[in-house]
Amino acid sequence: MAGLGNITFYANDPQALARFWSGVFAYPEQVFDGELKETLLASGLTEEDLAKVALAEDPAHVGLRLFFHHADRPKDGRNRIHLDVSATPGRRPTPAELDAECERLVALGAEVVRLVDQMWGPWPEHYYQMRDPEGNEFCLQ
Repeated sequence: MAGLGNITFYANDPQALARFWSGVFAYPEQVFDGELKETLLASGLTEEDLAKVALAEDPAHVGLRLFFHHADRPKDGRNRIHLDVSATPGRRPTPAELDAECERLVALGAEVVRLVDQMWGPWPEHYYQMRDPEGNEFCLQ
């Protein structure tokens, strides 16, 4: 059975985007320094290689692992896939909880596109469509 490895983003500024997504999921900032940097450089990578990538990773290795790689051109158009971020993992948030989490993500650098408040068949939909600092769409539910 396959398992999910990384979710990879192409980014204009991989380190800045990794900081944003680390903040979204409350992951510690990953920095290539010290022994890790020495190991990576000894493996044949260069300083330039390290400047083009970044990580946002759950230290417990339970949550998502996001990898950021320098893009060779600007983002053009809408994402073909996006992340749905849960404001209150494991349960539906109250409107106040959803709004508070939206405000927290905006303070990190996200942009609100719109608030969706409608029915999808018999199910209520109440979520924020958002963009990260580089314009990648995601939803906060």
